[in-house]
Amino acid sequence: MGFVKDPCGIVCVLVTYLAVIYADYVVTRWIILQTMQNSLWAPFHVVTFNTIVFLLAMAHLKAVLLDPGTVPLPQTRIDFSDLHSERNYNREHEEWTVCTRCETYRPPRAHHCRICKRCIRRMDHHCPWINNCVGERNQKYFLQFLMYVCALALYSIFLIIASWVYPCENCTTTVPETQSRMLHSVLLLLESALFGLFVIAIMVDQMHAILYDETAVEAVQQKGPYRTHRPKMALLAEVCGRGHPVMWMFPCASLNRKLHDVPLLSHDV
Repeated sequence: MGFVKDPCGIVCVLVTYLAVIYADYVVTRWIILQTMQNSLWAPFHVVTFNTIVFLLAMAHLKAVLLDPGTVPLPQTRIDFSDLHSERNYNREHEEWTVCTRCETYRPPRAHHCRICKRCIRRMDHHCPWINNCVGERNQKYFLQFLMYVCALALYSIFLIIASWVYPCENCTTTVPETQSRMLHSVLLLLESALFGLFVIAIMVDQMHAILYDETAVEAVQQKGPYRTHRPKMALLAEVCGRGHPVMWMFPCASLNRKLHDVPLLSHDV
């Protein structure tokens, strides 16, 4: 599935990058270089802040561009007249359903997205902020994106408050410079607070969906958890990868993602 040409999603993606670029500009230009120019903390904060920005951008790009788990379309028209016959109805495929819009079989937990116009494996929801569905293959990167946005917002708030609380002997005392720094600081504080609270709410919802094995679509349909006896760490590893938990924080490809190797179309049609 290629880039989704949804106007709302494209605008949200642009707003996301503009907000991050503005935050990086204010923190670097008006806070760190203005209030810590002669301190050893300046290079530390510049490197740390921009590292988070880089990881955020990488996670967001992967969430935007990666196929969320699109169910492939059949090469030939499928006859669904014998859908419930003994030939197709067996233990392995008893939870497979038919999408009348895509006209194809879809595996358990796959749902049709009206914006992407395709069925997505383990679809949670369509997010305009990544202009893509959150599904089986990109939920890890979406969760990382939320985590980095939250970290960036908290870091920005900390630096802004620190620049107000601690006196700066070397700061520019001219009125225009002081007013500009204060204006940018207040705007960034509001941006960080609003985006931070919004992202925390989404991140809590995502963690609940993963740990209780119930996507947003399934919650709306009131189907209940898909698997009730799986350990929480196993469910988390299913999304983030089976490597060391430390690697879950980085936007790199997961190892041993067995679910992604399962054939999407294995019906005898």
